[in-house]
Amino acid sequence: MLHTVIRRTGFAALNNFRFQSRTPRVIRSFSVFGARRGDVSPSLIGPGAKPNSIPTDLEQATGLERAEILAKIEGQEFFDMKPLLLTHLGTKSNPILVKSVDPERYVGCTGYPADTHEMIWLKLEKEHEFDRCPECGGVYKLVFVGSDGDGGHHH
Repeated sequence: MLHTVIRRTGFAALNNFRFQSRTPRVIRSFSVFGARRGDVSPSLIGPGAKPNSIPTDLEQATGLERAEILAKIEGQEFFDMKPLLLTHLGTKSNPILVKSVDPERYVGCTGYPADTHEMIWLKLEKEHEFDRCPECGGVYKLVFVGSDGDGGHHH
């Protein structure tokens, strides 16, 4: 009985995932996610909760989460969520440059002009000379703007 319920639930969840995982078409060339470097706070460790109380998000947050909350309080956005504006199809001699504070970054390519093909996620790496989209052939290059010692927020 339990096996049947689990199997039916699994199929329903799989069908729901298939329905939700279809990529909607948006008018942009590709999306980029990553942190923007800036002076947010000298301490990225919150004070914690007072005795016998429930801490607020600001009191208990640490690291990048705390930096994001402090930036929102100041009216700024810590993470750059805007898509890059593509003016050309990247080539080996003129690639699309993507800045990153991490040695690797994911970008989603939809081709040039925008929405020429379905979104394909590419992993750009600092060590690579360039990375190429397998669908449209667009060339991307990671421009590393961080320092080599900044990997502390990774697990």
